Amino acid sequence: MASANLTVMIAAARKAARRLVRDFGEVENLQVSLKGAGDFVSNADRKAEETIRADLMRARPAYGYIGEETGEIDSEDGMHRWIVDPLDGTTNFLHGLPHWCVSIGLERKGEIIAGVVFDPIKDEMFTAEKGAGAWLNDRRLRVSGRRDMSVMLFGCGVPFAGSKHLPKFLRELAHLMPQCAGVRRNGAAALDLAYVAAGRFDGFWERGLNVWDIAAGALMVREAGGLLRDLDADAADPVASGMMLATNAEVAEPLLKLLREA
Repeated sequence: MASANLTVMIAAARKAARRLVRDFGEVENLQVSLKGAGDFVSNADRKAEETIRADLMRARPAYGYIGEETGEIDSEDGMHRWIVDPLDGTTNFLHGLPHWCVSIGLERKGEIIAGVVFDPIKDEMFTAEKGAGAWLNDRRLRVSGRRDMSVMLFGCGVPFAGSKHLPKFLRELAHLMPQCAGVRRNGAAALDLAYVAAGRFDGFWERGLNVWDIAAGALMVREAGGLLRDLDADAADPVASGMMLATNAEVAEPLLKLLREA
């Protein structure tokens, strides 16, 4: 049974998604501005975050907030913070590709304790709470149990042109591709992590992520029995650093070693 906080998060995600789905049907008419290299933001994105922020802050006015589009609000209780990406996969959205989601995380004393990743096009609601497992709609999730890298399928994020991470990524890809069954770049990190939790991907890696990209999905991987590693530093928290590797316990160390040697 979902907690009161998770119930609030699910309702906020569904409400924002209804508007996003309508806008997705009118994608050619959206007014789009260029926010940065390869990083587009639309009116739909901003309106979705306004909806989510209003609902979350109305339900829990003492909680803090950080969102991709509207910035940060300090918490009054000194403990809790909502972490929101109202539209992860914006570039997919703007090109009419039906692979994007709403992501909401809840942090308590610096630890992610609840997460929602909602894909309204496929009607897939991924949820997780600390100690209560990860779920897809009403089905409990577990990461894959594959041990042989040659049959594994991995997700990744490809750095944009000009990114300092691009040369390293290309070396990693060249090292990994001959060892596995395939690599996919789907363009929505929150869904990539949810797919690791669901066993659809055997692992996922990407550098330069923001906390709102990965907070909810990272908890899902952990609650589904998976492991998170920082790609570059053993002691670092990958949610904080944005240098994310998520996978099952069977392949975590050999995969990390392979990527670091690239």
